[in-house]
Amino acid sequence: MSQTVLDAIGNTSLVQLRRVVPEGCAKVLVKLEWENPTASMKDRAAQAMIARAEETGRLKPGDTLVEYTGGSTGISLAFICLAKEYRLEIITSDAFSLDKRNQMVAFGAHLTLVPSEGGLTTKKLILAMIEQARSQSQQPNTYWTDQLNNQDSITGYYPLAEEIWQQTAGQVDAFVQSVGTAASLRGVASILKRYKPELKTVAVEPAESAVLSGGMPEPHKIEGVGIGYIPPLWEPDLINEVIAIKTADAKAMTRRLAKEEGLFAGTSSGANVLAAIEVAKQLGPEATVVTLMVDSGLKYMSTDVYQ
Repeated sequence: MSQTVLDAIGNTSLVQLRRVVPEGCAKVLVKLEWENPTASMKDRAAQAMIARAEETGRLKPGDTLVEYTGGSTGISLAFICLAKEYRLEIITSDAFSLDKRNQMVAFGAHLTLVPSEGGLTTKKLILAMIEQARSQSQQPNTYWTDQLNNQDSITGYYPLAEEIWQQTAGQVDAFVQSVGTAASLRGVASILKRYKPELKTVAVEPAESAVLSGGMPEPHKIEGVGIGYIPPLWEPDLINEVIAIKTADAKAMTRRLAKEEGLFAGTSSGANVLAAIEVAKQLGPEATVVTLMVDSGLKYMSTDVYQ
């Protein structure tokens, strides 16, 4: 049976952290989402958004897609547009790594850069990117995926939840994930809680911009999360706790994961692990906590995470 490159999305490995988790904690397992073709979990959402747009007739052969993105969603969209022969216009910024921007271009995307304030992610920047995408979406034969409002992206993470349930044989007590669009946390939590209603679901956000916790939006440097306001796809009824992680601590844990666990990830993955360890301390040694290695550290080689 012949397969396409799109069939490589999903079915990623689940491994246990051995060295960064203190004694007496729950087991912490991490899903290696960099095993997806573009080295991030966003392949799942991009595939779902495009497939559903095709099914409903919103996206037709020869059309152009447009999207605002900090990088990983744009890379995933560029990859799928390449496979399906769509043109792609990406609205992004110098706030996000050069590695990500280069990868989008390598897959054939055309980039429009919105300037940031000192390379930081801010609410003002996100809103400016959205407005630029909205403007470009008015062009003929153009489809705007609009990831922050696109419900189809949530369904892209249903298979991720099924994989976690199967790989743990149903022995999962908590799921921890950082919040950008909130689609991944919502998609996984909604499925896992069907299997196990008492499962604890924990959202992670930057401490500098802890809006989910009721704080004020401020600049931060955990790429891909913390947009500065409550994401439209946020579903508080699914969430049991919100944990805020400082950017510097997330970067430090990201470097520890590489040096101590051999897991080469991005900054949001470091934040995920720190939050997962907090939950693991709460639940104790008999429990199991699952979180995500959201993307590969290769997307951050030009940043201060690894330089």
